[in-house]
Formats: sequence, C-alpha cells, structure tokens
Amino acid sequence: MRQAGLDAVTLAVTYHSTRAATPLHPRRRFVDARHSALYRPVRPRIWTGRRLVPVRADWAPGPDPAGAAVEALQDAGIPVNAWLVLAHNTRLGTLYPELAVTNCFGETYPYALCPAQEEVREYCATLAAEALRGLPSGAVRGVSLESAGQLGAVHLGCHEKTDGAYPAHTLRALSVCCCAACRERWRAAGIDPGEAEALLRRSAGATGPPVQDALGAALLAVRHAAADELRGQVLAAVREALPGAPVALHAHPDPWVTGPSPGLTVRAAEEVDTLLVPCWPTGPDTADLVRRAARLGLPVDAYVTAQHPADPGLLGVHVRRLRAAGASRLSLYHLGLLAPDRMALLAHLAKEFRA
Repeated sequence: MRQAGLDAVTLAVTYHSTRAATPLHPRRRFVDARHSALYRPVRPRIWTGRRLVPVRADWAPGPDPAGAAVEALQDAGIPVNAWLVLAHNTRLGTLYPELAVTNCFGETYPYALCPAQEEVREYCATLAAEALRGLPSGAVRGVSLESAGQLGAVHLGCHEKTDGAYPAHTLRALSVCCCAACRERWRAAGIDPGEAEALLRRSAGATGPPVQDALGAALLAVRHAAADELRGQVLAAVREALPGAPVALHAHPDPWVTGPSPGLTVRAAEEVDTLLVPCWPTGPDTADLVRRAARLGLPVDAYVTAQHPADPGLLGVHVRRLRAAGASRLSLYHLGLLAPDRMALLAHLAKEFRA
C-alpha cells in the first residue's frame, strides 16, 4: 500500500458472498466466502428474537478478523475506512424471500433485501452498529456505505448469464420492487398496485413503453422514501458508534439506478459527507457522472477499477479526466485482488490523479 503511494485502506467489515483471487497472500491463492458475513464477533444477545441475523466468516481466521486487520493497519500507521455492505445478502434473501425485492412478474431477487421492509431497515442499522462496535479508538477515520438502498434486476454473480439480454428500459421496469411492503406503500401514495404492475409488465416487453410519466415518478418516489429511511437508521447507528467520522455513500447520479450504488435521493446528498460514484468504464461518458454528482456540492470520490479487463493504457487518461470533471478523491479497486504485475499501476494512477 505504501509502495503504491495510497493514503488509506477501505476495509470490508461486512461483505457479500464472493470467490476471490488472492495473488498477494503468502499462503493461498483463493478465498471462498460462501455467504454474506459480518467480519466481527456476532453477539447472539443482540440478535435475539430476530429473523435477520448475520453469521460470522468461518473461512477467516480468528473470532474478529476485521478487528484484527484494523489493529494491524493501525500499528503500521495506515488509516482505515470501514466498508459496510448492507442490503445485499443472498443468504437472508433466500431464507426469507418475502423480504426480498420482487419484480412485476412475482420473481424475487434473493440477493436484494428490500428497504421498504421494516425488518430489513432494522437489520441494516444493527449490522452497522455491530460492525463498528469496539474498533480501536482513532483507527477508523471514515465509513463507506454500499447497497444503502435497493438492488435491482442486474446482479453480477452466480455465473451471471444475463448481460445484454434486456435493454435499459426493460431492466428499469424489472428493478421496480413489487413486494408486499412496497405495494402497501403504493396504496398509501394513491397508486393502484394492479395498474402499476400491469404498466411494469408492459414496459418489460421488448417493445414496451419506458416507465416514466406521473406513475413512474410516483413509483420512484416510493423507492426513494424507503432508501431514505434505511440510510437514516444506518447513519444514526454509524454516528453513535463513530461520532464525527465522515460517511461516504456508494451512489449514482441517475435516480433510477439500482445496485450497490443506488440512485441518489434528494435527502441523501444532505445527510452524507462524500459521494462515491462508480467510474469503472474508461470512456469519456463516465466523467459526466462525476460532473452530475459534483453539482450537488459534496466531495466526489471516483471509484475506478485497476483489475482486468481494464486497459492500463487508458486508465491514466481516465483518472485525469475524472479529476478534471470534479472528483476530489480516487478510490482504486482492489489491492487484495490485484495481480502482482499490476501493482505498479496503482502508484501510476495515484500519481496521475494528483498531477
């Protein structure tokens, strides 16, 4: 990390399932994180009486792997940001499909817990509090919130075979949640659930109309209200655990976007300290995302991958373009996954961004 000239490490404290390469690890080359996990001690008394309960990462050594990592980084003088993945949990969505995002055809997305569900919001807030509890004083300088909102139809995982199958307007329609809690919120907002689902099914067709007009705006408002409630409860827990620590929100300036970086709401820009915007494509259009986010007046953190298949020859120009568009910070993905022949690339990108 020092050789790359980086300022801090963003360390996963809660994370979703993954199979990851570990090229720099001294003793292994893969880690199989079979399910979402809390990389801190899971205290049974905190979760008594609840259905949504995290589990520990039994593939990681020790009872508190994230706490041990924070201590090691603190001893080395390296600042840490705590990375919290919230509503993305395939294990819990599979156990309790009624709490998962459900599309207009009645299909559930088990990886996506729906923020409209009270149980989900309470789970995310408690998860955040437990993730940060008892970490070494002064070691964690900030918190990064991923999936603090709704995930939708697109999900990279489980040997994904959906890329390119549906146009953008179809994916938008298939990402509108129609679970029982969302339908109840629709009714409270004056939306007829049957009419809304019929529109969504038409829009999900190959030649269907985009979800827009007044009904589309009303559906989006319901989604944003649920995301605001979830984020508000999580922020309260974070700020109680780490008073004064700045909070970065994984977010996208397109309000309709779902996923790890959900569409920004009006309240979101008023409640967090930094916006972390996904900037993985290296084309010039990506800089427009930074410009749109920067107009909100918050610092913008450009999230860039140095992994394959990103072209090293394009990344230097890319990060300079993002800086010129208004990015005040660069986050590089991902030190633990990076092949040794790409380590020098991190130092190059850090230098280009600071130039």
